[in-house]
Amino acid sequence: MRDGNSTTPQEPADGAQPAQASGPGEPGAVQVIVGEDSTRIVLSGEVDADLASELQEATAEAEHLGLPIEVDAHHVTFMDSSGVAFLARLSIRSQHRVKLLRVPPTVRFLLEVTRIGELLDVVEDDDARTFQPVGDQTTTD
Repeated sequence: MRDGNSTTPQEPADGAQPAQASGPGEPGAVQVIVGEDSTRIVLSGEVDADLASELQEATAEAEHLGLPIEVDAHHVTFMDSSGVAFLARLSIRSQHRVKLLRVPPTVRFLLEVTRIGELLDVVEDDDARTFQPVGDQTTTD
C-alpha cells in the first residue's frame, strides 16, 4: 500500500526529474586515446574499485607511450579512492606534468581534500586546440 508521500522505485521523490543516463549509477569506463602530441585518458561514469584493472592498464599504456598525459574527467559522476590513486599514480610516473581537463565538482572536491590537485594541472576547458588522435588506436573498457 502506498500513501501520497511515498514513491515507487520508478518514481523520484519530491517530484524531481529522473537521473539522465550520465547521472549517478552509470558504470565507469576508461578510454585511452593516443594523439599526435599527447595521450588522452577519458574517464566516465563511476570511477571506483570496479575499474581498478582498467585504470592500471591505462596507466601502463600511457607510461609506455611517454607522451604528455591529459585526463578528461568531464563525464565522471562519482570517484572514490581508486580514482584518486589513479591520478596520483599517473602524476608520479609521467615524465610530464599531467593535465586534468573539465573537472566536475565531485572530482574537484576530492582533489582539494586529498591535495592530489597540487600534483596536476587542472584545466577548466579543453582549451582552444583540437586533440588530434593518431590513426585508430583507441582502447575502450
